[in-house]
Amino acid sequence: MRVIEAFTAAYGSSPQTVWHAPGRVNLIGEHTDYNDGFVLPFAVPWGVTAAVTPRTDGTIRLLSLQSSGEPVTMATHADSKGWTRYVVGVLDMLGDRVAGADIAIDGDVPQGAGLSSSAALEVAVASAINDLHGLGMTPMEIALLGQKAENDFVGMPCGIMDQAASALCQEGHALFLDCRSLGSRNIPLDLAAHGLSMLIIDTQAHHEHAGGEYAKRRAECESAARKLGVAALRDVTDLAGALDQLQGDERKRTMHVVTENHRVEALIGLLRAGAVTEIGALLNASHLSLRDQYEVSSPELDVAVEAALRGGARGARMTGGGFGGSAIALVPVERLESVQESVSAAYAERGFQAPRYLPAIPAPGARRVA
Repeated sequence: MRVIEAFTAAYGSSPQTVWHAPGRVNLIGEHTDYNDGFVLPFAVPWGVTAAVTPRTDGTIRLLSLQSSGEPVTMATHADSKGWTRYVVGVLDMLGDRVAGADIAIDGDVPQGAGLSSSAALEVAVASAINDLHGLGMTPMEIALLGQKAENDFVGMPCGIMDQAASALCQEGHALFLDCRSLGSRNIPLDLAAHGLSMLIIDTQAHHEHAGGEYAKRRAECESAARKLGVAALRDVTDLAGALDQLQGDERKRTMHVVTENHRVEALIGLLRAGAVTEIGALLNASHLSLRDQYEVSSPELDVAVEAALRGGARGARMTGGGFGGSAIALVPVERLESVQESVSAAYAERGFQAPRYLPAIPAPGARRVA
């Protein structure tokens, strides 16, 4: 394993533990997590592997095979920047329970594709530290730790979905998560049995939503909830009445969140009934809502969805935070080539960078690999 080789070469000894945590793709339930709503992600085959040995002197030494390849040494947490903030943030949240570490990171999550490489990094490191120090954290507690690191240390106001998917998903399943109660269960997602494939279309329009737009959407939702007198938009039961009390962007954001929660529940009902081939209409409706009500799509995402449907996909939607990243398409196996040709042609016609196609196979969550 090359991360072990890199660790040994940099630090002079083998790591004491090695953990892998996956990225995720969200089947449905977008921008509902920080509104205490419902989500249905599944883990993807790509992720982050962390090789770790504890230290006792408070120093953190970090090495990433995707960075310069040279270790970065930090005497204080304030020294961190860039990708190192996600790792140092996890250690910072653990306080005096952890006195430094030597860490090597290797990752193969496609960068900027909206597949949550940051959550995979947080969960891999937190799982390794939990293992080394015998902290006894459950997978959900590890997910919450990663979220807190991203919220409080990195400054990204993300919900719990990404970290929970990375920590809790099972192979061949999607994870139904109630983001308020944190109750979860894995729902079988056997696409192949129905002659289907889930295709990730990486638009190559890489996003960076740690800036203003993501935080702005969250603030709009919180403001709308206050005006409606509810703890979160998840609590809106009379949508028509709620919309009568709101205007402008807050009205649109509320419409998306409430209807998206209903779509998650409807899609789970179809999966349980074995009607996997029928979920496409819900994916389409989710995309239209994200495009028109939540306004987080992009020209590249819209073209990918529209062209995939023309090429024979049963349903398609943007996935992830938006403003770029990836779309997913539910495609009959015999139509995969046609869908890819349709999207590629549409991109070429508009002068977009050629997209990348990735098979979305539901993979296992965080696990020790050495």
